[in-house]
Amino acid sequence: MIERTGTRERIKQVALELFTEQGYDATSLREIAERLGVTKAALYYHFKSKEEIVHAFVEDRLAATAQMIEWVRDQPPGQATREEFVRRYAEIVDTGNAATMATFFQQNQPALKSMKIGETMREHMIELVDALAGPGAKPAEKLRAGLSVWVLHGAWFLIRDPAISDDEIRSAALEVALELTQNR
Repeated sequence: MIERTGTRERIKQVALELFTEQGYDATSLREIAERLGVTKAALYYHFKSKEEIVHAFVEDRLAATAQMIEWVRDQPPGQATREEFVRRYAEIVDTGNAATMATFFQQNQPALKSMKIGETMREHMIELVDALAGPGAKPAEKLRAGLSVWVLHGAWFLIRDPAISDDEIRSAALEVALELTQNR
């Protein structure tokens, strides 16, 4: 049986690994339970469906994104705010398993499109980019803002060289994201 402490977190971690390895649609609750070493009933006690598990690990990101939207809207517009935003958002992306999360989102787009949480996530990202770009932003400014956010996520599946460390990926992503905020 799974220990009660951290049970939901462990389930989310194992499900994320399996969804990334084999895809959301190809993974069953039974396989998640087997990898955890528990019965399907024990897993079902915490999550009634795969979608509930996805909702649980995406909602953490949504809460962090909502905080970033509030923060950036309360700041004076300008270069310093954009740079601080990128630094703060990079920390959020790096919290947890950034590479696995990025791969999950990339590989499971069709499944996410059919889930309410996927639509909510897309809405949050658009709102986040709009807040970062600022009121009255021109299309090129919105695109730069969006790319600066995307590069923090995208670096994890764009750089697949085992000779490059996670720290080097983080550093490169931050460098490029900051550069994108400067071309205004």
